Amino acid sequence: MLITDVEVEGHGRVDVRLGGGRVVGIGRRRAGRGDVDGRGGALLVGLHDHHVHLAALAAEAASVRVGPADVRDREGLVAALRRGAPGEWVRAVGYHESVAGELDRWMLDGFAPDRPVRVQHRSGALWVWNSAALRAAGLDGEGDGLDGEGDGRFWREDERLRGFAPPVRLDLRGVGARAAAYGITGFTNADPQPGEGLAELLSVLPQRLVVMGLGDAPVKFLLDDATLPTPDELAASMAVVRPRPVAVHCVTRVQLLVTLLALDEAGPVAGDRIEHGSVIPAEAMPWLARHGVTVVTQPHFPVERGREYATDVDPDDQGHLYRCRSLAEAGIPLAAGTDAPYGSADPWAVMRAAVGRSGGEAMDRRAALDLFAGEHQHPSRVRKLTVGSVADLCLLRVPLKEALDLMSADVVRATFVGGQRITPPE
Repeated sequence: MLITDVEVEGHGRVDVRLGGGRVVGIGRRRAGRGDVDGRGGALLVGLHDHHVHLAALAAEAASVRVGPADVRDREGLVAALRRGAPGEWVRAVGYHESVAGELDRWMLDGFAPDRPVRVQHRSGALWVWNSAALRAAGLDGEGDGLDGEGDGRFWREDERLRGFAPPVRLDLRGVGARAAAYGITGFTNADPQPGEGLAELLSVLPQRLVVMGLGDAPVKFLLDDATLPTPDELAASMAVVRPRPVAVHCVTRVQLLVTLLALDEAGPVAGDRIEHGSVIPAEAMPWLARHGVTVVTQPHFPVERGREYATDVDPDDQGHLYRCRSLAEAGIPLAAGTDAPYGSADPWAVMRAAVGRSGGEAMDRRAALDLFAGEHQHPSRVRKLTVGSVADLCLLRVPLKEALDLMSADVVRATFVGGQRITPPE
């Protein structure tokens, strides 16, 4: 394939030839037609979403959104849950307590008594089922962990619940198409316990795929304060999976502290990651830098969740949320993931959020783009478009400077994986 008249950093306006899944030539513009006329737009390495939950994202099409941006209050929640025919299962996602307080089975019974309802918290960690759902699933009797007085709240029990509810249609082709329109050529799926057959299920996606826990991908460790291991215990768990890298879910100060102490004992390896790094106090940054561990963050969360964070987050932690610029300036490897569907699936929205951060955390526009330009296994190592590089590419409608000014998915014109176009022809 020959892509003519594109802007490539370090080369100016050139023609780019692809072959065998790689870039085989970058040369001066020639007269004549190519396979794709770049029209002077920038040709970049494709974006990689370094932290996403693809099956959950694909299930959104069959779900009701009930987060603070979707329903304002209890009445709005009730109306959303009652849409559709009585008796049909309702799968609701994105819930936060600011909508109608903490949910349990009895509250849901009052909201929608005539249908099985299950509601997922915005964090992805909690499901709440109403009585109709529990009965339909056979989970409302002795010997099932619910004695009839259970509150219908399931914390981190996705594995247990899998198979009790009707299968949800997964719109994976839609996920792949929308991601291609964003310029995404690769995903890192960050589920802590990839289900059997997940990699095969996700193989319909046109993007490249890294699945945590499989192959040579990082092994994810999911930490919760209520069940937090000691540093020695976490270090022992890390030692079991070495030499593979680890990806440790850290959303509180104490989780970060335990992880850093464990890395002191187990020793870091190339590719180790901190997922989220939601709260990173300044005194922890030299420690992180010393280990060379990459922080894969979500700079859009303080924007998307600012109202809730203002009341939910401890005042002592408010100034340390989802750091960006300060981490980079401290020499800490940095990358980003959308965490979709628990955050926006649009990486350009994440970039805009990183650029617009307050409190000294705002990144410059090019650095924000590079948050999604890293290698699959080493997210902070920014890929370059060179002869011999893999032809996972994003063609923009405009030159790079204009694209950085706009910072919108609207600038994406075509996306290529292994030299094959995965966006529809114009």
